[in-house]
Amino acid sequence: MTELRESALAAEHEALGASFTDFGGWRMPLKYTSELAEHQAVRSAAGLFDLSHMGEVRVVGENASTFLNTALVGNLTALAPGRAKYSVMCDDDGGIIDDLIIYRLEEHQYLVVPNAGNRETVVGELLRHAEDFGDVEIWDETEGIALIAVQGPAAEQIISSVVRLDETYLVEGLDYYAQTTVTIGGDEVLLARTGYTGEDGFELFIPEDRAGALWRNLRQGGEDFGLLPCGLACRDSLRLEAGMPLYGHELSTRRTPQEAGLRVVAFSKPEDFVGRAALEEARSAGLGRTSGQRLVGLTAQSKRAARSGYAVLSPAGDSIGEVTSGAPSPTLGYAIAMAYVDVAYAQPGTSLLVDVRGKVLPFEVVELPFYTRG
Repeated sequence: MTELRESALAAEHEALGASFTDFGGWRMPLKYTSELAEHQAVRSAAGLFDLSHMGEVRVVGENASTFLNTALVGNLTALAPGRAKYSVMCDDDGGIIDDLIIYRLEEHQYLVVPNAGNRETVVGELLRHAEDFGDVEIWDETEGIALIAVQGPAAEQIISSVVRLDETYLVEGLDYYAQTTVTIGGDEVLLARTGYTGEDGFELFIPEDRAGALWRNLRQGGEDFGLLPCGLACRDSLRLEAGMPLYGHELSTRRTPQEAGLRVVAFSKPEDFVGRAALEEARSAGLGRTSGQRLVGLTAQSKRAARSGYAVLSPAGDSIGEVTSGAPSPTLGYAIAMAYVDVAYAQPGTSLLVDVRGKVLPFEVVELPFYTRG
């Protein structure tokens, strides 16, 4: 049996009484007290997350932009230093290997953040493609970096309260999907304004040996703002309400960006990126628009949830898709789900059925996301 990797913050989580789970080969906190209370804290105040299971891969070199444009579907050349971009890595058939966030730290330096379970695959693919770019170097820095997130309406106030006084303007002026460097407790921190909850929020990258000090600083700074430590359980319900896909559920090598509704493929860029031919063919065939299946949102009037793997049926009872994620929504008060369905049934307002453990229940197709802040 493979031993699970530990976050640098494991002792902090244990001291808070966290229950743990295996996530992508890491022993990570599932929740501390109440999943519902943690969910509500993020929607009303703020939540503190340990995301150290995510990968951190640095890409450096004069041709780093062109290199990433061949390895990923997005246009990283157009990304300005100090900005971030959501993109995906595809295989030759157009299937999604992973979805990632890419930060352009400097002109010739990027930070690629893959999902925990896909990190080794992503690093392997990057190294393989880098063989054609002699000046490009790939450094997997995952083992040396901790990643902490503060998410919620009070996130900006909390971060502003802990950074050096003369750096508060950097926090308040930071755009969405941008990053900067700030000082917290004497430590230099890479601060990004991104997130996976549907709320305003920040992600903080710091060397592992300083992660505990940063965690404690953030907890102390958030005391007056209702900050709660949060686990992966509420992170999942938050991202579902926000209509954000999860690899292994909505995203996989069986699905293309078009089917997943991800408008991330830069067909206008000149590079012959991996999967380009297959994705161009899929676009010409109308995949996800007029043919095949499309990812949609589903809602029900009841709280009985449609879970991953449940069959989606047409009004006539024919199988036309499958649920990928589903749960009762703590914020909205009714059941929500994401599912792939045949495009003929993907129009918002369409009434469908879901087989929930042998009982067929009515659901309605809706636009994603289910929840939008503000």
